[in-house]
Amino acid sequence: MPYDILMQSYRNRIETFLPGCLPAPDSTPERLREAMAYSLLAGGKRVRPVLALAVADLLREGASQSKAVLRYAAAVEMIHTYSLIHDDLPAMDDDVLRRGKPTNHVVFGEALAILAGDALLTRAFELAAKADEDSAEHISDASNRLEAWLLLANLAGSAGMIGGQVLDLAAEGRQVSVEHLRKLQALKTGALLQAPVLGVAALLDAPPAASEALRAYSLQLGLAFQIRDDILDTEATSAELGKTPGKDEVNQKATYVTLLGKIEAAQALAAASLAALQACEQLTALGYDSRFLAYFAEVLSGRTS
Repeated sequence: MPYDILMQSYRNRIETFLPGCLPAPDSTPERLREAMAYSLLAGGKRVRPVLALAVADLLREGASQSKAVLRYAAAVEMIHTYSLIHDDLPAMDDDVLRRGKPTNHVVFGEALAILAGDALLTRAFELAAKADEDSAEHISDASNRLEAWLLLANLAGSAGMIGGQVLDLAAEGRQVSVEHLRKLQALKTGALLQAPVLGVAALLDAPPAASEALRAYSLQLGLAFQIRDDILDTEATSAELGKTPGKDEVNQKATYVTLLGKIEAAQALAAASLAALQACEQLTALGYDSRFLAYFAEVLSGRTS
């Protein structure tokens, strides 16, 4: 199957699965559920769940069809969506556009937007409790599932994404080193790109060598993704981005463009993309078909579409 069609197939699968992950209508206030669905079902590239499904198939043929893997992929996307809702709030980046639509707080008000984000976060971990329903699939044992979900909690929490967000806020209007920026972005953006890769590797009990190659891949993919996002913020239109361009400059954010300039940032992007492809070569040497992951890295770095 051509890789662009396979990517769309993964996207379609997660789009079909996500609505069923929302709480039942009779269990949640209608307006809250509406606010949760508004952001969760707004589309987007679905980078993180696609990664989860692709890694599952790389490690075990057909594993992306498993409910255990789909729930994990959906949980990562729910956590990502909650982070976007909160990131757009006036107290944070104060943005009015996300995925080509008015941001959650513009539509539902700040209070309900905060609660919708909180509800998506907690609902994501409710999905972990449904793992027993998947026992007949023999996808993973209890210790593997526990490791995967604990890893997700860690990467999404104070030692991961939230910690990175705090560092990002502290860096606004300040001159920071490239090393500090790399650490900041590895937490803020990179952690939730590692989560679907490393979490699925844990879920499917991947061999240590494969897990290590996947770790290297996810680290470099996260770096490439962030650098390209920084570059696009200075060049793309709101229609292309689905969000307001130029916000990094307005908010005096530390970015790879502001620290390195566009030329050096582009060089850093190319280096990160190459390193991700080298990690794919390691996976190939271990006997895995990593061609889709290589294609995915090229798409995210802008080398192909």
